[in-house]
Amino acid sequence: MSNYVLNMQNITKVFPGVKALDSVSLDVEAGTVHAICGENGAGKSTLIKVLSGVHPSGSYEGTILVDGVDSSFINTADAEKKGIVCIHQELELIPKLSVGENVFLGNYPVKNGFIQWDKIYAETDKLLKQVGLGEESDKSGHHIDPNEKIFNLGIGQQQLVEIAKALARNARILILDEPTAALTEKEVDTLLGIIDGLRKKGITCIYISHRLDEVIRIADQVTVIRDGKSIGSEKIEKITKQDIISMMVGRELKNLFPRVKHERGELVLEIRNYSVKDPNIQGKRLVKDVNIQAYKGEILGIAGLMGAGRTEFFTSVYGAFPAQKSGEVYIDGELIKIENTVNALKNGIFLVTEDRKRYGLVLGMDVKENTTLASLEKVASFGYVDVNKEIYETTKYIKSLKTKTSSVEAEVKKLSGGNQQKVVLQKALMTSPKVLILDEPTRGIDVGAKYEIYKIMNQLVDEGVVIIMISSEMEEILGMSDRIVVMSQGKITGEFDYQDATQEKIMQASIGGSNG
Repeated sequence: MSNYVLNMQNITKVFPGVKALDSVSLDVEAGTVHAICGENGAGKSTLIKVLSGVHPSGSYEGTILVDGVDSSFINTADAEKKGIVCIHQELELIPKLSVGENVFLGNYPVKNGFIQWDKIYAETDKLLKQVGLGEESDKSGHHIDPNEKIFNLGIGQQQLVEIAKALARNARILILDEPTAALTEKEVDTLLGIIDGLRKKGITCIYISHRLDEVIRIADQVTVIRDGKSIGSEKIEKITKQDIISMMVGRELKNLFPRVKHERGELVLEIRNYSVKDPNIQGKRLVKDVNIQAYKGEILGIAGLMGAGRTEFFTSVYGAFPAQKSGEVYIDGELIKIENTVNALKNGIFLVTEDRKRYGLVLGMDVKENTTLASLEKVASFGYVDVNKEIYETTKYIKSLKTKTSSVEAEVKKLSGGNQQKVVLQKALMTSPKVLILDEPTRGIDVGAKYEIYKIMNQLVDEGVVIIMISSEMEEILGMSDRIVVMSQGKITGEFDYQDATQEKIMQASIGGSNG
């Protein structure tokens, strides 16, 4: 007798002009964690939308079997009746409602026409204990009251509330889409522990992640999708991280970091005695008397733990952080004054934000509008935007960066994460920056797209652009930086040439800051 709880057979899904899925099959054993890996745009999200009822039956070809029974869903509620629940990367919680209200949202128990609030909060309390947020399960004392408002919770806690919400719907097959993208290492450990506990209780999990170390750690089996097709499926003990990468990108990436020997040139950016005050706490400084130099012909890596002050420092230098600051900024030896981002752009500084969807892009605009947004004077005539110039300039950068988009007029929100990041880079490059600050430039994008971003960075350095890369990924810092500066608690606590840098040295510097 088959132990498969789910069989998706020859699923084909076509959008206008694009075959998103081409006869994809997925077989998932009951009570296991089954990972789905693939580059952005490979078809992973489309596949789980078919499975969870977002794409209803009739909109795709192929068969879905649940417990061997032919199943099709007209919407997500229909899928949930079969125990298939999806937790999307963008959490679907209502901040102003309580935990209990969110857990049972759309699923409130009713008796004699009245919602049973006592039952909701009692059941929520039991569910929170199952996911490590209850009083008995959280020995640290950080248990969550079912009456607590969602906006008071951290992202990691919200992720666990989403799992509690899924369990309230009697989830038998739980789909988790990039569940750790915004979590700290400790929160990741907690979440993976909860998933392991669910597996032991017989709940099947489908785990979608770019973080292959997590996949190797938690999954029983992995399926790889590339360009809308099934590439292969294997037990985790029979496959390596490098095998998965090769299947994802269609080629072997022996060196994930295409290091190029750069020759350091003249000093371009110098920052002296720079401090930034905390806008929320009087008397506290987020950045404390920082001095830093960046040279032409180098990638300057900025390392440090969360809360080190890296983002606040460079966002302030860029004129975008709403807090009092002091210090001096020099470009090519000339003292400049930056009160806002317009000043920064005029002086050749551009910041690619860590949160591209909120601050880097206007998701409702198309590719060309996003590309030219910071350089409208280059495509305008007599106060009006020349659309032909917009198309010409955008097409030039699309070709240069190899951005995958159906057209310059495609909505940027429909692009994969890696291609959205390329559009942000298109916008940056159109400003002709002298200094390009990249804050977490490869966060949330797959390994193939990361490799392409790294090659673009090397190309820009060769063209004379100064690259400053803020990254929380140790491998990325060591793999791409020519020189590494470490920050801790708002101060510079270490500096290394890449030949001398090690994980141990960087970590020691990262935890070595004082509280002064």
